[in-house]
Amino acid sequence: MDQHSTTAVHTRLTADFPELAHLSREDLEDLLTDPQYFQAVFYTLPQVKLLYQGQADLGSANESIAKNNLALQDHLYKLRSETQDAFDRAKQLEARWKEVEKEQREVYQRFDPQFMLMRLRHATTAQDDLSEARANAFVQGSVADPGDVPVTSKEIDDFVKEFRELRKTYHKRVMWGDRWQAGEVVWRDD
Repeated sequence: MDQHSTTAVHTRLTADFPELAHLSREDLEDLLTDPQYFQAVFYTLPQVKLLYQGQADLGSANESIAKNNLALQDHLYKLRSETQDAFDRAKQLEARWKEVEKEQREVYQRFDPQFMLMRLRHATTAQDDLSEARANAFVQGSVADPGDVPVTSKEIDDFVKEFRELRKTYHKRVMWGDRWQAGEVVWRDD
């Protein structure tokens, strides 16, 4: 390099790094050729010191955050476990809820108006069959062989009373079924 180029480089270098302005040309050349000397001067520059201080501050801040995270770790693991337990319990309750809803539908089905009407019709038919069977049994029992004892007045009265109650229940059921068919029966959900 010629003298003029070297002076231009020195001027530019000292303009960019005024901290190096006090160095002689020989010192600057040594700076470029000796890596240990370069590092010794480099680490004394304010920008580099500031950069390393910022890096040290970030390291300290990261260390502080890490310590804080470690301090919270056991609590977070406990919360994670509690959350998992609560989630598992919620899933169990959800499954149980579905079972209860199914049971509830089955119970409510028994009180569904159409189901109730069907039960009333079955009960009416059963009541008719019961009263007819009782009447047939009485008639069969009263037709006596010539050697049997005739039916007493009390047995007849008891039969009539029982038969009347059976038929009364039957006719009430028929009447309610007819009203239901006519739309005169209203079921409330309260």
